[in-house]
Amino acid sequence: MSETHPQEPHGAGIGQKLNWLRAGVLGANDGIVSVASLVVGVAGATTDNSALLVAGTAGLVGGAISMALGEYVSVSSQRDTERALIEKEREELRTMPAEELDELTGLYRQRGLSEETARQVAIELTEHDALSAHLEVELGIDQDDLVNPWHAALSSAVSFTIGALLPLLAILLPPVQWRVPVTFVAVLIALAATGAVAARVGGASPVRSATRLVIGGALALIATWGIGTLLGTTGIV
Repeated sequence: MSETHPQEPHGAGIGQKLNWLRAGVLGANDGIVSVASLVVGVAGATTDNSALLVAGTAGLVGGAISMALGEYVSVSSQRDTERALIEKEREELRTMPAEELDELTGLYRQRGLSEETARQVAIELTEHDALSAHLEVELGIDQDDLVNPWHAALSSAVSFTIGALLPLLAILLPPVQWRVPVTFVAVLIALAATGAVAARVGGASPVRSATRLVIGGALALIATWGIGTLLGTTGIV
């Protein structure tokens, strides 16, 4: 059946794949925007390479660790909740099997099956794997495909680092007069690309997603560059 619709996700492990892919796309986007805003803001105040390198590197390392920790905590909480729900459902099946069978029948009735068909489906699925049947229909959980916090954390940290390297190199390598324009162009192109990828993952419109990210990124860069320039020209820094 999967050959009939090759663009649709099928098979075990799709939840984990989408989880680390989501974390990777978000991590890359955050790395691009946050470090670009940081170095462009510093570049507005000073042309000193050391200051730009220190600021950009600190933003990269701190951001990568923060992203990894945030993803780990978030996904760990989700996984703990899923495990608790699985144990609760397992206990209910052990202590009240008849009530659970009635519940499963009712859930299939809500999906449009007749009473007789819903009952038969519930009985057959219960005989085959009662826990999996209830988890799928009641909670939308696959006990063999729980999200992995380590995968999400690693994907987020690596992608943030890769994304952050782009604006860091763009601000350091060109001549002084071209630093900010080159960084602007490189960052906006990268944001458009990550927006399109994120849209593909979620099945949304690539153009709409890319446009939102480009506009948001441009506003962030303009704001930080303006603040940095203001602080530099007024002699505050």
